[in-house]
This record gives sequence, C-alpha cells and structure tokens, in this order.
Amino acid sequence: MNADEMLLLNRTPELLPVYAALRGKLTQRYGNISIKASKTQISFRNRHIFATVSLPLRRKRGMPGALVVSFGLSYRLNEPRIWQVAQPYPNRWTHHVLIADCADVDDQLLKWLDAAYRFSMIK
Repeated sequence: MNADEMLLLNRTPELLPVYAALRGKLTQRYGNISIKASKTQISFRNRHIFATVSLPLRRKRGMPGALVVSFGLSYRLNEPRIWQVAQPYPNRWTHHVLIADCADVDDQLLKWLDAAYRFSMIK
C-alpha cells in the first residue's frame, strides 16, 4: 500500500484491513493492473478503470463504517447486496457495494469485479 492510499484511508483506520484484503485479492487475480489514489478514491485499472474504492460522502444514521466499491457493467445487477446503481450511459451500469469487513471481499464480489475487469477491456 502506498502513501496516497494510506492518506485517503487514514480517516477510517479500522477499514485498512478491509481495503488491504480487497487490494490483495485484486492484485493477485490481475497481475497487470495499476492502482492510483486521488483525494477521493482509489482506482484499479487495466486499460481503463474497472473498480474504485472510496469512502461514503455522507454517512446516514445507522449506516456502518464501510468502504464503497464501485464497478461498471453492461447490465444492471439486481442483488440485495448492491447499495446503489446508476446508468450514466446506455448499456453502462455503475454499481456500488458497501464493504465493512474482510469477509465482504468474497466470491460474489470478486465475480462481479471479474466481470467489470472484462467489461473494461472491451470498452
């Protein structure tokens, strides 16, 4: 993890292990990705960005501390785990999932990120 990633996540040190678990799985799966941190998000990219990690802009009452994992697909996922979905362009759906625990970096999330990785390669 580099200093820019740490800087973004220093407001929520309890989520560092969650991010480290996700980062580790993604770098293990896709050896050719680059990771870039900005003030608001950490981007994972091959040719294009296929996933981002950010902190929620505003936490609602009762909302757990969590990271937002966002990824794009050519179709909409209708799964209870999806926190928010947007369609910025035709045939492009952006999905947001909250992860608050290392166990949230599971096969289901990784399957979605695999699909997002493949989708970003053909854009």
